[in-house]
Amino acid sequence: MISILVAIVIAVFLIAYIFYGRFLSGKVTLNNNLPTPACRINDGIDYVPAKHTLLLGQHFSAIAAAGPIVGPVLACLWFGWLPALIWIVLGAIFIGGTHDFFALVASIRHDGASIGEVVKKYMPGRSYKFFLVFVWFALIYVVIAFTDITAHTFKTTIEGAAFGPAVAASSVVYLFLAMAMGLALYKFKVKLWLATTIFLPLMLFVVWSGPQLPETILNAFSVFSVKQWDAIILIYCLVASLIPVWLLLQPRGFLGGWFLYLVIIIGLAGALFGGFKIEFPAFNLSGMASAVNGKNIFPLLFITVACGACSGFHGIVSSGTTSKQLKNESDSVVIAYGAMLLEGLVAVLAIATVMMLPKTSSILKSEPNLIYAHGIASYLGLIKIPYAAAFAFALLAFSTFVYDTLDVCTRLARYCLQELMGWTSKKGMILAGVISVVVPFAFLMTTKEKGYLVAWPIFGTSNQLLASFILLAASVWLMHMGKKAYQVFLPMIFMFVVTLWSLVGLIIPFVKSFAAAGKIAPSSDIYISGMCGILLLGLSAMLIWEAKQVLVKEAAVE
Repeated sequence: MISILVAIVIAVFLIAYIFYGRFLSGKVTLNNNLPTPACRINDGIDYVPAKHTLLLGQHFSAIAAAGPIVGPVLACLWFGWLPALIWIVLGAIFIGGTHDFFALVASIRHDGASIGEVVKKYMPGRSYKFFLVFVWFALIYVVIAFTDITAHTFKTTIEGAAFGPAVAASSVVYLFLAMAMGLALYKFKVKLWLATTIFLPLMLFVVWSGPQLPETILNAFSVFSVKQWDAIILIYCLVASLIPVWLLLQPRGFLGGWFLYLVIIIGLAGALFGGFKIEFPAFNLSGMASAVNGKNIFPLLFITVACGACSGFHGIVSSGTTSKQLKNESDSVVIAYGAMLLEGLVAVLAIATVMMLPKTSSILKSEPNLIYAHGIASYLGLIKIPYAAAFAFALLAFSTFVYDTLDVCTRLARYCLQELMGWTSKKGMILAGVISVVVPFAFLMTTKEKGYLVAWPIFGTSNQLLASFILLAASVWLMHMGKKAYQVFLPMIFMFVVTLWSLVGLIIPFVKSFAAAGKIAPSSDIYISGMCGILLLGLSAMLIWEAKQVLVKEAAVE
């Protein structure tokens, strides 16, 4: 039964939070008497102290976007639910949670500096520049994958019913609603509890009203193609990355967090009390898997699940936006380690929507977001909510999760490029933002209709490699303080092995095709994946070489 497995996972995550979270916090001695960067600097733009309840929602919704849904669903389809489940649980506890926690604490101990600045301090020389370039490319792949997934959601049609336009319309209203909440909180000084009481019901009304909108309005949203939606969403990303965090990022993240909590509650209730049996096979290492990807479970499983178990993007969020809003050091455990375990739970609930389906089900041929939405709609059907309304709700929830990551990710890419180029003026800020959306635009306009499928293996590999490098930076920092770093160093080694292995796997088809034909059309997906893979492998090799020398010096000092 699905309910038994989910109950076991919840118990394991709770035990891990209490004991392993306490163990990790003891390694850095969190102290609430030390003012955090958000409290000391408090510039009203990037450094803004937030209550842990508000910040947890914003941080959780930023990291728990499409990654812990799309990746686990794909892994479940390709390899079966058991390998995906084992990696999600172990990865979230011992690798992803560790990574997120130390990235956040390292940042707040360095004035809210990005993890790139931490690298600059403890890994001097070219390491800093190489790391920033790598981070920027990793963020760009996140923007590419999630932009295209959202664009496809806005064009969703099931059995002749166009759900996409309703989701798109609700999304637009939701974003304006979030901005109104930001103004209420920071300009009109409305209390958070009162703002929540007002805007949360309004958000639920927006969800309900989307499919009920007049046909003329829905038609206006249905005229755009997937590629046009890609462009529109990227324009939104640019604007959202430039405006103050209090106006959109914090309130939208807070509302999105409630949305995420609501979907988790629905998923938990359905999985625990819906009486659904496990229909999908525990192992699916032939048939569908070989037809879809033809690759071995190692290392593809680890880069496919991606954010559900470990994500380098989380480290960038922790050290990029969250560390600049953390009010007390002790909040690091719940906001970093706790949020990673919650994301692991989201990933488990995502694979549960596959587990409940027999292998012959036609819905398994759909996109991952539609499989997930079908599962949530099935749960809501238990309380007699019509399938059409429930399905539209689930799709909007999915889009909301992606929005929460997209503007954070674009903002972080802008930070990273500004840091790399030394652009400190307002013009530099705008230029960095523009470049950070022009590159994804070029990628998506070059690839075929489902650009996110081309970007996902690159995204997964670069994301996990980024996690490896952040774990490396944390290891060097801990060693510099004279502390044992095995709890960070061992996960780093494992992540390096599986991700570099996967990166080579991306390059081999490109090399073989080029050797056979002598050339590859620039529009070919193999060309794009291969060239991106070679670029990432080159950057990785240079960073590893630089890091080796630093680690040798730190070990000699000890």
